[in-house]
Amino acid sequence: MATLEDGLKTMVKTFRRECHRVLQSERTTIHGPDGMLMVLQLAIAEVNKQGGEFKVALSDVLMAWKHLLLDKLHLPPHNSVRPENYDLILEAYESFLKCSNTVDLVDIHSMYKQLRVDSDPEEPVSPVQLFEFLSGNMEVSELMDSSVPSTPSSKCRPCSSQVKVLMRKVFCSYLTLLVNSKNDLALALTLDVPSRALGQAAFTDLKHAARNSNTSLFLAVTSFVRAIQLGGKGYAPAEADPLRKHVKGLSDYVQFLDNLQEVLGEIPDPSVCSAKLVTIIRAALVKGHSSGDAVCTAAEETASDLKERICDLHQNQKPISNSTETGISPARPKAYAINHATAYGGRETVKLLMGLLDEEALAPPCRNKADLLSEDQPTLSGAEGTSVLTLFRSPEVSAGCSPEPLRNRVQSRQDLLKPKARERVIRSQFACTYQDDELPLNRVLEFPSSSQLPTCVHPAPKHTINPAIDLDLEPECPSATANPTTESLSQEQSAVQHRAALGPRCGNAKSNEAGLCNRKKSGIQTQDKGSKRKQVDDDQHGGSENQPPKKKPPTGGKMPGKNVSKAKSKRLIAGQGKLTSFFRV
Repeated sequence: MATLEDGLKTMVKTFRRECHRVLQSERTTIHGPDGMLMVLQLAIAEVNKQGGEFKVALSDVLMAWKHLLLDKLHLPPHNSVRPENYDLILEAYESFLKCSNTVDLVDIHSMYKQLRVDSDPEEPVSPVQLFEFLSGNMEVSELMDSSVPSTPSSKCRPCSSQVKVLMRKVFCSYLTLLVNSKNDLALALTLDVPSRALGQAAFTDLKHAARNSNTSLFLAVTSFVRAIQLGGKGYAPAEADPLRKHVKGLSDYVQFLDNLQEVLGEIPDPSVCSAKLVTIIRAALVKGHSSGDAVCTAAEETASDLKERICDLHQNQKPISNSTETGISPARPKAYAINHATAYGGRETVKLLMGLLDEEALAPPCRNKADLLSEDQPTLSGAEGTSVLTLFRSPEVSAGCSPEPLRNRVQSRQDLLKPKARERVIRSQFACTYQDDELPLNRVLEFPSSSQLPTCVHPAPKHTINPAIDLDLEPECPSATANPTTESLSQEQSAVQHRAALGPRCGNAKSNEAGLCNRKKSGIQTQDKGSKRKQVDDDQHGGSENQPPKKKPPTGGKMPGKNVSKAKSKRLIAGQGKLTSFFRV
């Protein structure tokens, strides 16, 4: 009489041989009982997120688990009431399996009747037997015999040892990514094991990037890293891309998987290649741990079991490979279903790995569901020890509804305005070229008043300016007055001095010539020729170096010596003209 184990193996072998008839990819992987339960937990949490928080109770998962198995196996419904939003949960569960290119054991059981041939048994496993196996009600000793040493059981791998269970999941997840890179659950279990500083925040940014581009998590990682490594300035990701904060960790992760793909494509012997892959994964997991550590011990035991099981599978496939029926589809996989590095050299190794992963999917479920679905998972290789549910939950972001208290904001503002004490440093002879720090804000805002303007220590003496120089006081020269009085001339000179203190004006040279011509025409003879001589001396000694020299007004003849002596007596001292012109500016 065939046992349940033989029936499950027959069902899976038939699926592998004929899956190309119903599926688009031959790299589809299978979820066992534990994998199905974890996917269901994520589906319920995703539905609960629409109405509240990304959380789910263990009792809700177990209730939905029973209803899911009964509905998919077409068995009589349970007496209990269906969970709330059960249809949405079932839809989210099926959507996750489809996006991850995976199927569960119930789907394989449903497709068996369509895929079987005449030589295959009609029903190797009944729906009731499969329900009892998935729900964990059947005794484990009835399921497995001693010929499968690596298969989980209550004797060799109890679920109480969470480190061993999680270590075996990590090994199988790395091997799963070599076969089916779309498996998001496998990527979540391996992203930060060993530690790459890729915690919940990095996984959330990666999940958002994959959702925006409508791709798998693995394709989002590789696309980002390839764009960083190979893309030019126009093709590189933007500086504001959230994944740029995790470039180093993501690059290390992709580099590690590239090394595995390279080994997979170079070594032709499937058994040697698979053992080499397991060795590389073990070396990465035990790095930084002592030989007596629990993580190191679990990695050594898991690697030894997997290598032994790989050798047994390879020996069992050798005599079958010469015949027409290989147990795995002998047809060359389609082009879109092959990874680039395993197009030719790794085909046989991929078949061997798929056989190993199929046997892991047929392992009996974990007895303690709380340990399997708990958010407190053991720590491996310096990782954070977070569960899959915690990784898929987006971290809480502050909405800004509760701002910082007013006292703290005032104190921070005062600290900002407070001048900082400068450190005493040794300055060299070129200290004048150093750029000083910015002034504090309270000193910048102190504007000088008009009373604080710089004043000259030695005030300049009063000038006797030619009235014809500045015509702003006389826009129109009076033609009726021929002899201005002394009082009007003194007022005019004081006004000219007041305007000269405000600075030079444009157009004075042109107006001087016009005013002088008008005065000659009107017959004004009272102009002091000594003042002209004084103006010439001022232009020679007291002119500003930055201003062009003023044009000399035309003179009508030689000056008498009497006026020259007066001009010499009123000349400024040496340098006083430059000082005065400096403060005018």
